[in-house]
Amino acid sequence: MSRVTLYSAGLVIPVTAPPIADGAVAVRDGRILHVGERSWVRRSLQDRGIDPVEVHWPGVLTPGLVNAHTHLQYTGMAEVGRGRYQGFEDWARAFDPVYERGRDWAADAADGASRLIGSGTTAAADVVTDVSASSALHDARLHGITYWEVMSWTNADWARTGRRQVEQALDSLPTPPGTGLSPHAPYSLDIEPLLEIPDIVRERGGRIHIHLGEAAFESEFAHDHARDWHTAGLGSFQELRDAGFGTSATEFVDQLGVLGPDCHIAHGVYMSARDRAILRERRTTVALCPRSNAVIGLEDPPIAAYLREGSPIAVGTDSLSSSPSLDLLSDVAELARIARSQGYTDRDLHARLLGAATLGGAHAMGIDVGPDRTGYLAVGALADLAFFDVAAGPDALVELVEAGAGRAAATIISGELRYAVPAFDAPDAPTESGDPA
Repeated sequence: MSRVTLYSAGLVIPVTAPPIADGAVAVRDGRILHVGERSWVRRSLQDRGIDPVEVHWPGVLTPGLVNAHTHLQYTGMAEVGRGRYQGFEDWARAFDPVYERGRDWAADAADGASRLIGSGTTAAADVVTDVSASSALHDARLHGITYWEVMSWTNADWARTGRRQVEQALDSLPTPPGTGLSPHAPYSLDIEPLLEIPDIVRERGGRIHIHLGEAAFESEFAHDHARDWHTAGLGSFQELRDAGFGTSATEFVDQLGVLGPDCHIAHGVYMSARDRAILRERRTTVALCPRSNAVIGLEDPPIAAYLREGSPIAVGTDSLSSSPSLDLLSDVAELARIARSQGYTDRDLHARLLGAATLGGAHAMGIDVGPDRTGYLAVGALADLAFFDVAAGPDALVELVEAGAGRAAATIISGELRYAVPAFDAPDAPTESGDPA
């Protein structure tokens, strides 16, 4: 029989069950065997003739964090992310020359993957534009989805060569993990690719991820047109705007069939109540990236509204080209601050934000169900765990959400210890060290 490891902590937070003081998670063959109070789990194992190897941490144990939006290949572009900008176009003027100089995208993406692991992250939605960076999640044995980004295709070029090129790129992505396509944004592609990309993905059972509501340009505004835009013979969202239509980018891509439970969006900043309702109707999760928004110079996302309305949410860091770090808990802390500033006073704030950073991200990518489910601690799920150096007292959840960044003590992916601080007493040495910065 395979060895069983008992990971115990002063507080275990399963996410789909109440927190467990002096709790434990038993792991065998990369999967969770038991979750519960430490004494009960030990007794249950002993009743089955199992004598586990125990690894104890006095702090907090959670599911591994799930970064629902990042571009790991831009990890080496931190010089851009250290700036402060006056909007998306201003940021792009700083980004483009650094990107065009070129880098070792594979090495940068691998560095980004290591940073994720070192901050307690076990799964990610990684958007790639260069084939050399496309194996970062695969090589790091992280869970999640690798998305090939698609942008700047006109209708004519798409029909001539675009679809074939994108299908070839998608089919060449290494698995595991899962794969998908990321149509960059409503304004960076013409209508034909936006119509066909969802079909390409869905034929293969993959996933879709799109930047949406990241620019004020995408917001809805009043207009006097008597007919709908989709009967006006327009070829793109830009043409729609040039013609004076005030349809929001969210309604635009919804009409094209992009949204759905197999799609999640990034940012969701410039979203009206109607836009948010569309996302809920389509069961489409929004990955919030507040620190990236602040660097670029955007408004805060309407997190209080998302919470009150019951929208499915996740959390992403974006890349180091627009964010100070790849530590997801820094974005979680910022979301907590913004929610309070927007008048959210419900006592469930911290639990919901931790849920967004774990199960919410897994749900966004469809990896919260099935045999390789993750994002929460339950029997049969993958043993993706994160330990944090947070005191296991009555305010542990608050402290984790508001000040947990930089305090990952260990990261375990599919039962394998992948990162640990020196004080973490584990039977096996970690295979790599991560940098949570």
